[in-house]
Formats: sequence, C-alpha cells, structure tokens
Amino acid sequence: MTDRPGHRRAPARARDGGHRRPAPLAPDSLAMSLSLAGQLVAAVVEGKALTEQLAHSRRRHTAPDINWGAVQDLTYGTLRDYGRGDAVLGQFLQKPLPAALHGVLLVAFHRLEQRHDQAHTIVDQAVSAAASLAPGLKGVVNGVLRNILRRFDALVTRLDATPETRLRHPDWWIRRLRASYPDDWEAILAAGNQHPPMALRVNRRRLTPEAGLARLAEAGIAARLLDNGALCLERACPVDQIPGFFTGDFSVQDAGAQWAARWLAPRDGERILDACAAPGGKTAHLLELADVDLTALELDPARATRIEENLERLGLSARIEVADCADLERWWDGRPFDRILADVPCSASGVVRRHPDIKWLRRNTDIPRFAAQQASLLDALWRTLAPGGTMLYVTCSVFDEENRSQIARFCARHADAIRMAIDNQIERIVLPGADHDGFYYALLQKHR
Repeated sequence: MTDRPGHRRAPARARDGGHRRPAPLAPDSLAMSLSLAGQLVAAVVEGKALTEQLAHSRRRHTAPDINWGAVQDLTYGTLRDYGRGDAVLGQFLQKPLPAALHGVLLVAFHRLEQRHDQAHTIVDQAVSAAASLAPGLKGVVNGVLRNILRRFDALVTRLDATPETRLRHPDWWIRRLRASYPDDWEAILAAGNQHPPMALRVNRRRLTPEAGLARLAEAGIAARLLDNGALCLERACPVDQIPGFFTGDFSVQDAGAQWAARWLAPRDGERILDACAAPGGKTAHLLELADVDLTALELDPARATRIEENLERLGLSARIEVADCADLERWWDGRPFDRILADVPCSASGVVRRHPDIKWLRRNTDIPRFAAQQASLLDALWRTLAPGGTMLYVTCSVFDEENRSQIARFCARHADAIRMAIDNQIERIVLPGADHDGFYYALLQKHR
C-alpha cells in the first residue's frame, strides 16, 4: 500500500523466525486478542475488507473463551488510528517482519497509547503473541516495543505534529474535507475517530417513538428521542437485550439514515423503487410508513438475502430483485415509479468510524470512480421515474464530488430535473456527530 507514513511492504522473503514450534496462547488472554487483532490488521493492510476477515477469523478460531469483543475493539481502534503505528515502526524496523507480526506491533502501539499505565503487561503479552506466530522473532518484538517505551513521549509529540497522524486520516482525505468544509473539517475528522453511536428505529406499524422509548426504559435501556423519531442509546447493547427486537418492534439503524424514508415521504398506493437496497433498513422503513408497492434492487445475491431476512422479521414484504439497477432490460417492466430511493454506492467516508478499514483501503483516485458510477446509476434510474415523480439521492459520503457537485452535474444533464426543498433547504448535509453518521440528501422531481 502507498501514501501511508512509515509503511514498508514486506517482500516475499521477510523473516519468519525459522521453524520453531509456536507457543500456545490461552484463548481468553490479552496475548490471544493481540494476536488475532494483529492478523486482522495485517489482512486489511494487504487490501482485504475487515468485515469479511473478521467473519473468517471467527469461523477459523472456535475456542469458546476467545474474547471477540476485545479482538474487535483492538482491531477497530488500531485501524481508526490510521498511520500512527506505521510511522513509529518505520523508525525501529530495519528489515520487514511477517505481516501478522507487523500487525501485532501496530495493535500493541495502539494499546500503549490508550493504556500507557499498563505498558509492562502490554509488552509482555505482545511478546507472547509474537511467540505464537513466529517464535524466533519474539526478541525483535520485545526490543522494538521497549525502544518505543523509552522514547514514548517524544514519539507521540512527533506524531501529533503531523496532520495525517494527529488527525488519523490520510492527507488527501484531510485536504478534501478542509476545502469543502472550512468551518467543520476538524469536527468531521474527530467524529470519524470515535466509537459510533447505536440507534434504533421504531416500527411505526406497531409503536410510536414515544412508546418505544418507554419500552426501552422499562428494560433498563437509557435512550434519547431525536428529531426524526430515532432512538439513540446512551450505551450500545446486544440486540437480544432489546425488548421486542426479534418480533419486529425495533430495528438497528443509524439515526442519520432514518431521514431517508421521511424525506422520500411515501404515500399509500404508490409504486416505489429502492435501488441498491441491501441490507434493507431503508426498504423496511418505507414499508413501515405507508402501504406501497415496493421493489428492492440489490446486485449481490447474498446481500439480497439479508433484505428478505429483515423484512421477514418485521412482518413486511416487497419485490426483491437481484440485478444491476443500471441494467434496465434485466429487471424493469417499463412501468414508471412514483418515487425512487437512490442510495448509491459511494466512498462511505461518512461512516468511516463503523468501517475504519476504509481509511486504509481508499485512495484519492477512488473518488472520481465512485462519482462516475453514481452518475451512470442516476441517469439510468431517472428513466424509470414517472413525470411528476420524485427521486431522493442519498450517499453516506462527506466528499463534495459525490454529493453537491454530483447533483449539480446531473441537473445540468437533465433539463427536466427540478431541485426540491427538504425541510426548507435545497439539500441536507448530515455531518457525522455524536448521534449519527454522515449522509448527503438531495430531492429531485421530474418535470411533468
């Protein structure tokens, strides 16, 4: 990978520690959590998606005592701290280490920054993790970490003097946000480094938001009612603790995403398309608000199955099609839609705290490619919209090229596109904050 401070890609002959037998780790130990997290971080650095790698790791390591919560916290925290560990390790490693061992060092440095008062334990457990992966190199890991500790304050001071490592985002990412949001760019970056909030959506066919809030209070779950009816939990909890979740009274959905159905404003009897619909949260929300004839499109068959599962839990139904929404001949019957939700693929820069691997995997050159794909999808979907119908354009991006500039270019191409106000504003930019992730919304009407 490139454009990360201090990064060295390990060549094929990186040291592997010889052929000593790896030392076993106690499943519930910090060493095991460091080892598994290090392997996950290494996989992301090599270009693999975190969600898939985490699922693979859980299938591979089945010991019941593994603390997967700790593994996930360490992995996500290390990835949120984009580039800091790499910048430090680059000063101490003269030769490349095996990828998993490099990952353990990255995780250990993250842990040292978070809990410096536990430095002795962290170093000891990181060395044990190294011994389980490459026994011959545990001395290298021990030496690197102890050298880091000796110079710790100076290293952190140096990291905090560089924008990329202080703000924990790639330099190109910082430049884009600074240009688009001169007053808010630092707050956006800070939000991207935080733990994400957990919000619930109330099934309006069964409960009001106020009744849902009372149900949660009875179960000892503290929450706040937000302006759009979302319930933001004071502390995240497993869904099996949420009363009525499995019977369809509640769904987990970010509060910022819950504006979509409200701003599309479905009405009974309308024909509606939810393009790029997986995992189905917005599909379900639309069906909870009105009795509509809804088609949900999804390109990935596995993700389409998730739409079906979510609707079944909620007692809802829709026509689910597995197809590329731009390939109209494959799925469209020629009957126009009254409303379209165009929640298009994007950089996901507005939800980076939920998917911190994005900061490692995205490149500046990816953004124009996303924008071109979005333009193609919008042009195709516009053909399926009835005259007088409305289309809500949605991204979970905070980059202008995918949002405001995208809609400006679309309107320039389509003379029959009319910008509609959303709650008295021509567009809605929902910046990431304490209660929600980042989203962009624009409402378009096709001239009759």
